[in-house]
Amino acid sequence: MTTPTGMTVTQKLSAPDEAPTGNVPGAPAVGGALELPPPRREVSGALMRGARCLCPACGSGSMFSSYLKVTPFCATCGEELYHHRADDAPPYAVIFVVGHIVVPLMVLVEELYRPEVWVHLSLWLPLTLVLCLALLPPLKGMLVNLQWALRMHGFDSGSDEREAPPEGAVRPVIRAVRPTL
Repeated sequence: MTTPTGMTVTQKLSAPDEAPTGNVPGAPAVGGALELPPPRREVSGALMRGARCLCPACGSGSMFSSYLKVTPFCATCGEELYHHRADDAPPYAVIFVVGHIVVPLMVLVEELYRPEVWVHLSLWLPLTLVLCLALLPPLKGMLVNLQWALRMHGFDSGSDEREAPPEGAVRPVIRAVRPTL
């Protein structure tokens, strides 16, 4: 009996093993080592740091340079943060959360006390505004840190989506602090 290569089964069994071609999934490339996936990033820790508006990598640098402007690089560890694509998701999340807080309270007050419309307006409009403004930075921080933890939108060093830093962004110089003896 012959194999598709024209060898008999006994010749095939006694033939030396062929070098891997690199086309087999999981096999090392010819002359190279098996490439390991990058280490896993902890999602829950990144979300907690995001809720405190801190850098996803080090947890000590501030993520925002102003109210909602994400700084291009962490001033503490130098992590690139300009890859984020938060866009319109944080406001939608804020609307969802604030709506689930304010609307049940509004219905409860209406059913228990039946106040005038002006009372509702003077109560719920300021509360809604304060809650929205207070929750927007933490929710945006959580979304950016989630993207970092899942290596989305260029946060993966081997990604094709990586882009150049924004114009005028300067990477901070991180210096090691030597302990004094």
